[in-house]
Amino acid sequence: MNGKSLWISIIAVIISFVGGFILANALNRSEMDTLRAESARIKNNPVESNSELTLSDEEIRKRIVEAEQNPTNFGFQKNLGMALYRYAMMKKDDNLLNEAEKILNRANALNEKDYDVIVALGHYNFDVGLFKNDNERYVKAREYYQKALAAKPNDVDVRTDYGITFYLQNPPELEKAVEELNKSLKENPKHEKTLQFLTQALLKQGKTKEAETILAKLKEVNPNTPSLEQVQTQISQEMNSAK
Repeated sequence: MNGKSLWISIIAVIISFVGGFILANALNRSEMDTLRAESARIKNNPVESNSELTLSDEEIRKRIVEAEQNPTNFGFQKNLGMALYRYAMMKKDDNLLNEAEKILNRANALNEKDYDVIVALGHYNFDVGLFKNDNERYVKAREYYQKALAAKPNDVDVRTDYGITFYLQNPPELEKAVEELNKSLKENPKHEKTLQFLTQALLKQGKTKEAETILAKLKEVNPNTPSLEQVQTQISQEMNSAK
């Protein structure tokens, strides 16, 4: 997903889109720090000067109508759907998000094997699941991620996002999350995001020593990871209480 990921700053969007509800009710401080690190991903997704992100609202609407009038043009459906999805996320616009989903689904129907569209639909459902605390969206996200992994089983980014859906759903399936995140680490032992969420999942399982081991690896990969201090404190507290 590097250079292609459509996942933008989760924390920034959550704060403005749902008023911090999910943060206040579902995530502890270290989890917030972990998710905040996702903001860096938008920097890896430069927008081309001719993309829909540079268009006015009226021009965007015209493009949407054009997509409806040319439903068999796969390239147009794909490019508009992915750009509109990104734009709608940045604008926190529900209506445009719905339009983006329609267009991406149309592109997927035209070419079910296009990897970028499959992953984009996975991300779309992941994000909606997160924002709306909707388990069904996590299920749909996993369906697309599974299709993507069937084509590219070594895609660590997709594998990690797949595992995170189990971690974020309510209630979480921590064993499954840990299983998938460990698979990602086998492909890339230095994958920062995987290390972050694996540490969190292990802590929630009460596996403090294992979490500390993974945290040590995370420190080696990036000693400036925002969640490090908070997670280390949490681990120390739990280890002291177990004595």
